[in-house]
Amino acid sequence: MKGIKNWAPEDRPRERLLANGAGSLSKAELLAILIGSGVPGKSAVDIMRTILSDYGDSLMSLGKASVQELMRYEGIGEAKAITIIAACQLANQRLKEELPKRMRIKETSDTVDYFRPLLQDLQIEECHLLMLDQGMAVKGSALLSRGGIAGASVDVRCLLRHAILGQAVAVVLCHNHPSGRTQPSREDDNLTQKVNEACKAVGIRLVDHVIFAGNDYYSYHENGKI
Repeated sequence: MKGIKNWAPEDRPRERLLANGAGSLSKAELLAILIGSGVPGKSAVDIMRTILSDYGDSLMSLGKASVQELMRYEGIGEAKAITIIAACQLANQRLKEELPKRMRIKETSDTVDYFRPLLQDLQIEECHLLMLDQGMAVKGSALLSRGGIAGASVDVRCLLRHAILGQAVAVVLCHNHPSGRTQPSREDDNLTQKVNEACKAVGIRLVDHVIFAGNDYYSYHENGKI
């Protein structure tokens, strides 16, 4: 396979980006521009196609890779591995910026859209509270806890403090499972019950508790548990 420099100009990623815009390039081609060069017999595009294929052609999955894992690929040193991970995280940050500041939570998919960029790539468990007004518009969110792979504890009193100070009429609880299992644990069920009871006592509605696990999620509301 010839190196990128020996390709026809119209086939080179940089030239194609200049001529047709970034949208005309594949993920492998865009990442190839960032790593810059390949190895004898393999272009940067070839290397990135191989890596992406091993990660299910998913930037989300690739963004979870460690520097050491990526350095196992021929032609990928520490600097290039860091560049690849940084690029995946930039894509994640862009999703966060595109979220409407006053979006409304009409259904579970809206909660998923709001929290996915924040939680989908985490290797530790985090629990967040989404605060809503009477019209179900987002007033803000708060990080309630951050833990290890096994879990993160939540202080219900701290949750209520955030909700009351944020003048929330309704709230959504959301956390991730780094293990990839969507099914809630007994601790998740207990937390949901405690939060629901505590919120009712102060006139706040718990709309949902959503658990992220990779590309999938579990909703207590959708499963009739709230």
